[in-house]
Amino acid sequence: MGQRDPVLVPEVSQHEVQVRQGFVGQELLLFGAILDPAGGPGEEYDIVVVLKGPSEPIRLREKERFAGVWINAESSDFRSVPSYFAVASSRPINEIVDDKTAAIYEFGTDYIQLSPSGSIEPAVERRFAAGLVDLKRRQGLYREDFGGVQINEGVLYQARIELPSNVTTGIYSAETFAVTRGRVIASAISEVEVRKVGFERVVENGANNWGLAYGLLAVMLSVGMGWGAGRLFAKL
Repeated sequence: MGQRDPVLVPEVSQHEVQVRQGFVGQELLLFGAILDPAGGPGEEYDIVVVLKGPSEPIRLREKERFAGVWINAESSDFRSVPSYFAVASSRPINEIVDDKTAAIYEFGTDYIQLSPSGSIEPAVERRFAAGLVDLKRRQGLYREDFGGVQINEGVLYQARIELPSNVTTGIYSAETFAVTRGRVIASAISEVEVRKVGFERVVENGANNWGLAYGLLAVMLSVGMGWGAGRLFAKL
């Protein structure tokens, strides 16, 4: 009988992140164990953790300066863009796997599968994809921490990943990979739900479920506040 691959047992410090008023972000601790069927210490493994938020379609426009004014130029559509993407690993990715394996498992922001739509030249597509990733990085929504996974005794591992204050609500997948000799030999997924609570949840539900009424209410509140402020300053 051939030797069986090890088993990953992943866990997350919390499976629900509540977004309230004044939410400033949340640190997640992703940890777990590598169980070797042989019962001994086994081989040495590298660990890669990929945390992804809900995917969304995005249209990216390129700005061009014309006659001293910035105008919209070319654009590109992407069908499936992770709203959040973070990678942590026990070593630099190029020391763990080759480019082909890294691309298959999305081991880094250079390997995110953005699913462009429409007909576009490969060079232009790469330029827009690089621009989109750079924008997400500057927003704090795409992160890499090569060396951010700690492995103890070849069995226990842990990584800390920061969720910023501007994260999208929804189900986040935390996928952990065990790698040895350049080959992914085990993987496991945990889920984290990011959801709004309190007044923020009421506002979000109103905007999503009663869009027209929500819009009218917002206009009425704006007009009322403007009228009230005008009356107040008129008396001063």
